[in-house]
This record gives sequence, C-alpha cells and structure tokens, in this order.
Amino acid sequence: MAFGIKKQELQDWKMKATKGDIAFLTHYWMDERFPQCNTVTKVACSDINKLLIWGRRYGLKREWLHNRHPFPHFDLLGEKQEFILKNEGEWNQLTRFKRT
Repeated sequence: MAFGIKKQELQDWKMKATKGDIAFLTHYWMDERFPQCNTVTKVACSDINKLLIWGRRYGLKREWLHNRHPFPHFDLLGEKQEFILKNEGEWNQLTRFKRT
C-alpha cells in the first residue's frame, strides 16, 4: 500500500522517466514482507540499459529490476535507499520522509 505522495509528484516522476532520465519517487509504504521499512523509493527510467548501468553503480542486480512498461524501476528500501538518495543528492526525498 502506497501513500504520502501528490498526484503532481507522480506525474513529474512519470514525465522524467519517460524522457529517459533517472527519476526518483519516495513514498510511505506498508508491506508485511518488510515490516522494518515504512518508505520505498522507486527509481525509474524508460531506457532500461541506462537504468541497469545506473543500478550497477550501487550494486543493484538486473533481477531486481521491475521491468514494467512503461516505467521499469528499482525499488529501494532501508539502508540502501538512504545511501543512494544521499549519494544522488535527493535531499528532499530524505528529509521529507525522515530518512536522515
């Protein structure tokens, strides 16, 4: 279950990903499989090769890619999520969802 994002934020993420840019979208999230995590960051790009190359820099495996047309993406959780958001300068996503 996802919550805590505005319609415009979702549209901006979709537009950026569709243009072939690496797009970040963090939102509150509840999933009984991951009870220790209350947020997820979806990192999407319509250019799958670009997204895979980006993911390799952070040790993300090809099999972790959600290859969902038109928004293939990686889901970032926990410490990996925080590390990547900091490294990418996504401070708003970190502070808004209290990941720092």
